[in-house]
Amino acid sequence: MMIKVKIVRLNQKAILPAYATPHAAGMDISACLDSPVSVAPFSTELIPTGLAIELPEGFEAQLRPRSGLALKHLISLPNTPATIDADYRGEVKVILINYGKEPFTVNHGDRIAQMVVSRVDKVSFEEVDELTDTQRGAGGFGHTGVSNQ
Repeated sequence: MMIKVKIVRLNQKAILPAYATPHAAGMDISACLDSPVSVAPFSTELIPTGLAIELPEGFEAQLRPRSGLALKHLISLPNTPATIDADYRGEVKVILINYGKEPFTVNHGDRIAQMVVSRVDKVSFEEVDELTDTQRGAGGFGHTGVSNQ
């Protein structure tokens, strides 16, 4: 299913999000910069995209790290997945964090994140005295171990 999302270039040199392959789940998001930005080791930088979007009601956009940047340079998003709500109209910006030991330079046009647009269902909570029991119960945080052997 194709979802229509309105988009505005706040900066004429901004690059529109695009799917890199026919079956990609996320669209590549690019930096829109007047000059390179250096992300120092163990620090963050807010990188503009030069774009604003209008999502349909009932949808969100999630910003996620790019696997190649994570593997090769230890660059990620500290708030992954970052959520863009349907009522947000400001510029889409990406918080990058450098977990590496060397500075990482972001240049204009660099693909710095990916965006996935997803349907969001609203929920209402029903307060009860107890929850139904399951085999797992309250087990969490590694309760199944690490090894498959």
